[in-house]
Amino acid sequence: MAIKFEKALLDYPQQRAGAARHSQSVDQSDRRVPINLRQSGPTQVEMLISTRVRKSPYWHLSVESGCWRATVYNRMYHPRGYVHPEDGGAMVEYDSLVHDVTLWNVAVERQIQVKGPDAEAFVNYVITRDATKIKPMRGKYVILCNEEGGILNDPVLLRIAEDEFWFSLSDSDLEFWLRGVNTGKRFDVSIAEIDVAPVQIQGPKSEALMVDLFGDAVSELPYYGLMAGQVAGHDVIVSQTGFTGEKGYEIYLRDATLHAEDLWYTVLRTGEKHNLRVIAPAHHRRIAAGILSWGQDIDQETLPFQCNLAYQVPRNKDADYIGKQRLEEVRAQMEAGNPPFRQIMVGLRFDGAPVTDYANDFWLISQAPGDDPVGYVTSPWYSPELETNIALGYVPYELRHIGTRLTVKLPPEYAGADGNLEVNAEVVDVPFRPSVNPNARERAKAKGIDFAD
Repeated sequence: MAIKFEKALLDYPQQRAGAARHSQSVDQSDRRVPINLRQSGPTQVEMLISTRVRKSPYWHLSVESGCWRATVYNRMYHPRGYVHPEDGGAMVEYDSLVHDVTLWNVAVERQIQVKGPDAEAFVNYVITRDATKIKPMRGKYVILCNEEGGILNDPVLLRIAEDEFWFSLSDSDLEFWLRGVNTGKRFDVSIAEIDVAPVQIQGPKSEALMVDLFGDAVSELPYYGLMAGQVAGHDVIVSQTGFTGEKGYEIYLRDATLHAEDLWYTVLRTGEKHNLRVIAPAHHRRIAAGILSWGQDIDQETLPFQCNLAYQVPRNKDADYIGKQRLEEVRAQMEAGNPPFRQIMVGLRFDGAPVTDYANDFWLISQAPGDDPVGYVTSPWYSPELETNIALGYVPYELRHIGTRLTVKLPPEYAGADGNLEVNAEVVDVPFRPSVNPNARERAKAKGIDFAD
């Protein structure tokens, strides 16, 4: 199957897609493989999708619900649009998220089960946070690092039982890493992907919809709490989690390849009175909440201290874990004012036309118009509440301070009112606006702990 992408707009004036080169002025000398900063615009060729890419149990249902485009995530089709641009596109989907309730196909969050007598000890060895503090039927947002402290994955970790954990993955295949680790360590556990596929129910009316599905008990579910239930007679695990900062839940369907239709149609019918809409994952809202996307904002060469995840590296975890020695070294370097990296993540507000769709390049950041680029934007979007473009991005460490003035170079479709592609930007605090469900970093900041430095 081949997917045709729309004809690309011309990229930056002095370049054509075939001639675009990697920006060499952004110092990435601390990386083995620099972030790809080729400003080549949209893909101008047909992308061949083979059997290497899986279709999730909900894929045909997403198509039935109007999905018109997709990306690949965890080697699966991932819906990325239901409302067509001529009908308002992703901003219409956003409106449903912040005012009503939405259903997302997130089966790409593959579930890797770790089960056995040594499950807690094994999980505690591969995550930076303390797994012994996670009680059965609770979850946590966690990170797994390599020996050099780079972030391999940032999943939601579900503890289903004393001897059973599920890693609900972001976009990097963790099963192979976990199996490789245990080849040497030989913990008494089994490690395997299981036939469990989640959907997300997100938005201010999500609790009312979930009560209709599961009864009043779901209202008592704490943030990152889990409960067992059934939908259409099929077993599920429910969590109060999500990718938005809004009130929301995930429903993990067991034996999903058998029962996907029953769950999907039941949720659609139940959601009718709540004005439910099927939408794609709302990256515009997750950016506002400061929620990161692996492979876009972070990767295996990104240290937690570079990207507002320092709270994921506890000072008081006595047990050894992969990357601990290096991360403690980095913390000491940070506290001494000598970070071992060139770039650090910041939040940005920037001018230009509203960014209402996914960026297909890492837009470049300079200190002033006409200057050589020194950094890059990873996740931009327009915030209707703030009435401005917002973004996550990386800048030199010395430019990290709130209020620092910068310039972002935009593609032509988002040029400023005067047609200028280089627009004003300012470093601002993250999250960009308060969340209904504040993440761990937000809660830590509310207690007076600031990890920006």
